[in-house]
Amino acid sequence: MRWRPLNGPAVAAERARLKRRVHQYFQQQSVLEVDTPSLSASAVSDPHLHSFTVEDRQHAATPLYLHTSPEFAMKRLLAAGFPDIYSVCRVYRGGEVGHRHQPEFTMIEWYRAGMREHEIVEDTLALIGAVLDRETAIVQKTYRDAFVDAIGLDPLTDPLETIKTAAGFDSDLAASLGDRRQDWLDVLFADRVASTFEDDTLTVINAYPADQAALAQLDPNDPAVALRFEVFAGSMELANGFVELGDADELRQRFESDLEIRRDKHQSVLPLDERFLAAMQSGLPGCAGVALGFERLHMVAADTTDIRDVLLFDHEG
Repeated sequence: MRWRPLNGPAVAAERARLKRRVHQYFQQQSVLEVDTPSLSASAVSDPHLHSFTVEDRQHAATPLYLHTSPEFAMKRLLAAGFPDIYSVCRVYRGGEVGHRHQPEFTMIEWYRAGMREHEIVEDTLALIGAVLDRETAIVQKTYRDAFVDAIGLDPLTDPLETIKTAAGFDSDLAASLGDRRQDWLDVLFADRVASTFEDDTLTVINAYPADQAALAQLDPNDPAVALRFEVFAGSMELANGFVELGDADELRQRFESDLEIRRDKHQSVLPLDERFLAAMQSGLPGCAGVALGFERLHMVAADTTDIRDVLLFDHEG
């Protein structure tokens, strides 16, 4: 049985250096560091995320859930009057194992009051630059343009049948995707679009379709798209950010829609976070937020494509 760590002190020292740069960046920006609970009585509704359950048979009749991000707790702090905040914490997501994924990883998450989309994008790129401590080429394009440039499809207007034909997926994959447009676009983006992004380049994608808004506001000038962006290093997603939706009623509708999708996919239907929704009902200040995978940023710094190269231990111990 293997007991030694995956890597030695040099990797740990580099991780510590990169983490210090994260803290230095936010300290220079006067952003307050906060800690939030890893365990919750509720879980995210997003069908793409799978929460781990934890049983406490002595004290709880129902399971607890390990958080997939500190988002809901951090937004409760914002609703309670906290200033700009950030967190560097461990998060947990089931079913995520591979060269870029681990079920337990470190997330940098932060929220900035009053920032518009281009400002939070600039903030994200500035943090990445400060941590990597080097110049990196940057390309920015819309979700639609990324599809058109890569495979000649318009993801906002082309019929689903056109998308299916162009995808050319085998029958098993096509059957598993069914008729949900978003699922087809997600697979196409990962397999055919992101793979065209240049290595050694940060690619910023924005204007995601409204049905992929997650918790972002819709663009008031074009409600077909959301005020959401992602940053990629080569084909690897680094960060996901929103101009945050604060409308509690709209959030509840989106959560309920997520739960319907989970039912259709025969996934577990998890309890909604009513404390979060109550906080949103009380009022979320206008803000933008970002989640960024720390180990993936370390991978960019180390010029590796395997997350195990920047870990001391993986999920297998």
